[in-house]
Amino acid sequence: MTHSRLLPVPDGLDGLRLDAALARLFGLSRTTAARLIDDGDVLVDGSAPSRSAKVHGGSVLEVTLPEPETAVPEPQPVAGLAVLHDDDDIVVVDKPVGVAAHPSPGWTGPTVIQGLAAMGYRIATSGAAERQGVVHRLDAGTTGVMAVAKSEHAYSALKRAFKERTVDKRYSALVQGHPDPSRGTIEAPIDRHPSADYKFAVVAGGRKSITHYETAEAFRAASLLDVHLETGRTHQIRVHMAAIRHPCVGDLTYGADPVLAQRLGLTRQWLHARELGFEHPATGEWVTFVSAFPADLQHALDVLRAES
Repeated sequence: MTHSRLLPVPDGLDGLRLDAALARLFGLSRTTAARLIDDGDVLVDGSAPSRSAKVHGGSVLEVTLPEPETAVPEPQPVAGLAVLHDDDDIVVVDKPVGVAAHPSPGWTGPTVIQGLAAMGYRIATSGAAERQGVVHRLDAGTTGVMAVAKSEHAYSALKRAFKERTVDKRYSALVQGHPDPSRGTIEAPIDRHPSADYKFAVVAGGRKSITHYETAEAFRAASLLDVHLETGRTHQIRVHMAAIRHPCVGDLTYGADPVLAQRLGLTRQWLHARELGFEHPATGEWVTFVSAFPADLQHALDVLRAES
């Protein structure tokens, strides 16, 4: 089966080759994006262009994507996927950039679940076939700590903990400018964007969403924030930061400045799941797992510090 998605080209991708823009918007490999274009599954303003055609902000893309397989995903080695902790009930990983939590519509790249399967890990069978063991997710472009359930008991316990907000989720986010106040709480409902189904927005009547932030370090053009999530909506930090006009640096989907991202060598949003704490589902002990900044995010900070 296939499904079609209709979305505008963000201004930040203006002038990019179609295959490159498609890969960035949908998390596809350039090869997959090129194949979709060559097969006539991509229209730009109603016409079928070549893969090398340049896209322009505001143009409308219509893309026909294959549905993901509903069977358990095949094992697939994932470069850079590191295991931080492993026991009979849970496995905690340090997720690299460009890796999704599990297969989803339009995503043909690597996933945490496939990577763990390739490493020989047994994952809980609870949940949909393509996302067994997954109790929470990180965007493909977001790095950091992610927990996966191995036992059925752990799956139920961790799903309940996330639902009841007893999990401590802490992120680091580099945002444009300087939030005022430097420490605060953003409480604004989030739901699907009313006109762009590939992203989310602050929407009246949306799901309750609460983000706490504090400035850890200020630079000339940006601020490094410590972020504590009280809720866990899709794209929550990215949406809330954009809503207060301080988008995550490099987050072109939510209005970040592409020039600043290029100067810092970033090809994705500067957002990292730094710390994850929860009550262990088997022992009841509080456990905390921490991930260091990956090289691309650290490089951006080094550049900013050298300029300050």
